[in-house]
Amino acid sequence: MKLVTRETDYALRAICFIAKNKCKRIRTLQIEKELGIPRSFLRKILQILNKKKILISCKGIGGGFSLSDSAKNLTLAELMEVFQGPLHLNECLFKKTKCPDISKCPLRKKIANIEKYIIKELNSITLSSLLK
Repeated sequence: MKLVTRETDYALRAICFIAKNKCKRIRTLQIEKELGIPRSFLRKILQILNKKKILISCKGIGGGFSLSDSAKNLTLAELMEVFQGPLHLNECLFKKTKCPDISKCPLRKKIANIEKYIIKELNSITLSSLLK
């Protein structure tokens, strides 16, 4: 199981790079060169971040991407949900179909507690805290 996918990792790295360059707009080519993220993959990620209003896109000469004001409080959990969907660890590990013992399963209860803890910790990691 991979907790953070490559898309989420690249998105976080790109957002941090843009945030460190405060009031400037950053071009895709600059992010690509600095972070070594493949251009087509990066463009897709930046478009998603723009659509979710985490980044602001400006076209033309002097264009590029900048961080939206709302992104300063973005948490790692929120970013993961953008690229990975809802965070769930507590699906049955043993069967592909829904388990009939779901309400009585002792393993499920343990995993649900771990999931709550992980999500709480991921929500405590903000973009601002990563930039310090």
